[in-house]
Amino acid sequence: MKTLIRSTLLAVIGVATMPAAHAGEIWRAAGFEQPESALFDAANQRIIVSNIVGNPGDADGNGYLSVLSLDGKITTRHWTDGMDAPKGMAISGGKLYVADITHARVVDLESGKLVSTIDVPNAVFLNDMTADSSGKVYVTDMLADAIYRIDGDRPELFAKDAALASPNGIFADGNRLIVASWGKGIKPDFSTAEPGGLLSVDLASKVVTPLPGAQKFADLDGVIAIGGSIYATAYMTGTLYRYQAGGTPEAIAHFKPGSADIGTDGKSTIYVPLMNEGEVAALTLD
Repeated sequence: MKTLIRSTLLAVIGVATMPAAHAGEIWRAAGFEQPESALFDAANQRIIVSNIVGNPGDADGNGYLSVLSLDGKITTRHWTDGMDAPKGMAISGGKLYVADITHARVVDLESGKLVSTIDVPNAVFLNDMTADSSGKVYVTDMLADAIYRIDGDRPELFAKDAALASPNGIFADGNRLIVASWGKGIKPDFSTAEPGGLLSVDLASKVVTPLPGAQKFADLDGVIAIGGSIYATAYMTGTLYRYQAGGTPEAIAHFKPGSADIGTDGKSTIYVPLMNEGEVAALTLD
């Protein structure tokens, strides 16, 4: 009887501690050099990966883009060269925009050729990118509490607010931008005095609104939305979180520290760049 009770208790505890959602790994591709972002290119059915290759803030000319197939094979290692420390990316008007420290690089999607560079005035450390339904591109400035908007080749300051708390990841979701903040008081090792959380920025009013239940829980990096769920990575711990309105963030996958700007096919697959491992992992959502 004691054995039965103990077994039953352990089973109940096990069920209680199991996460409500899970992301299972499909494949993992290696051979990258500090991959910071993995963007799904729907029109060409591929994944574009940015490689920093060095200090993320150094204009050293070492950075480049790679192309990865949907089954995890590197098809073109050096697809676009001539960058410094490329990070987040967005597709708009048949062009690829790439955040590169204080510039936005513009790449021809067909050839991979770097066609132009847009200087972003007063930018400090551009990080992630997204494009809205009208084709405008938004890019976070992590070290300036700012978001810039690029219309074609014209950059402008969209929002600057301490409430953005070192904005890193960004994702256009209907009439709002979802922002993943790194946190306040960034230290030399990039830990923070106060961890970040998830925010919403209204595209019309530019009002910044914290998402309820998702504040001050992690130093967040990449962010995407699929259906009614928001997914975000915590770089310092390697955790992938899921958040739904009315709830709290739940961990659904764990990696070593270094998970960065995630991408998605918009259905059930998430692509996670693992900067410190030089890998990209593909996950499927339960």
